[in-house]
Amino acid sequence: ASITVETLLEMGGYDSSALAELLSMKLTYGNIEGSVRLRSAIAALYDELPIERITITHGTIAANMLVHKTLLGRGDQVVSVVPTYQQHYSIPASLGAEVRLLKLQEHDGFLPDLERLKTLVTRETKLIALTNPNNPTGALIERPMLEEIVDIADSVGAAVLCDEVYRGTAQTGDGSSTSIIDLYPRGISTASTSKAFSLAGLRVGWIAAPADITEQIAIHRDYDTISVGMINDHFASIALENADKLLARSQTITRKNLAMLETWIEGEPKIGWVKPRAGTTAMIKLDVPMTSREFCIDLLQATGVMLTPGDAFDMEGYARLSFANEPSVLAAGLNLLSDYLRTRF
Repeated sequence: ASITVETLLEMGGYDSSALAELLSMKLTYGNIEGSVRLRSAIAALYDELPIERITITHGTIAANMLVHKTLLGRGDQVVSVVPTYQQHYSIPASLGAEVRLLKLQEHDGFLPDLERLKTLVTRETKLIALTNPNNPTGALIERPMLEEIVDIADSVGAAVLCDEVYRGTAQTGDGSSTSIIDLYPRGISTASTSKAFSLAGLRVGWIAAPADITEQIAIHRDYDTISVGMINDHFASIALENADKLLARSQTITRKNLAMLETWIEGEPKIGWVKPRAGTTAMIKLDVPMTSREFCIDLLQATGVMLTPGDAFDMEGYARLSFANEPSVLAAGLNLLSDYLRTRF
């Protein structure tokens, strides 16, 4: 559920008069690296991270692209979990890299099989790519498993890229989870204001990386970014200076909605799942005599409810369901889905 500018200002302790300071803002390129204010707010999301190791980007999508373009080339080897955000295997493949896929399985709770990972990495592996929390399953790799992954990467000298755009949405405690940048000298964290902070329209993301990799990324960034908009930088700074408030809001929505979804699934004999531990999406398992694509198209045409077919993630028999809507929207959608299941099957 996205946040309005008015709500953002209120959460930051401002009122609409704060918009007046934008009137005198000269719309230059601004600070090429991103403002010190913004990078300082981002650094506070990690244990100990100098702002010089933060690269500001146009969303996580640009952050991931820059990391892959910087580190990988023809003949390089990358290991990526699947399902995941498609960038993490398609971009390396487009660059001519050898992509080895580590399939996440339901019987493992959609967590990486580390014995299988050990068989995939070699001395030629330059990068291991993860999403944590995982999109689309909502699986969460906690610190002990992350430390084991770090050991595997370190044994072959590989970097670990962790797309952490859903970090802060864990279903327990304060919602936080360990960042790869806080564990591994060759760890790279990408994230943005989009998912956990509900501010996708700002199009502000970042890369937190080792100093040498940050320097390499800066060279590539000069060709496709220059800088992010000054107004975007301004509002992103306000948001991340109030990260605790924005994340608390997101957690209230996702925890209430996941409980609603769990109750619904318990009453639907044709639906199963592995309950997400973080994130805003779940992969529901379909017990229906249709492909996932046929199911989702028919559901959309019949009810207006849109799910993403599992075959888009190479997970036939599943569909991705987002539960980060307003509670009333989710409830209405689930009721329509129940009616559809009863009448069709």
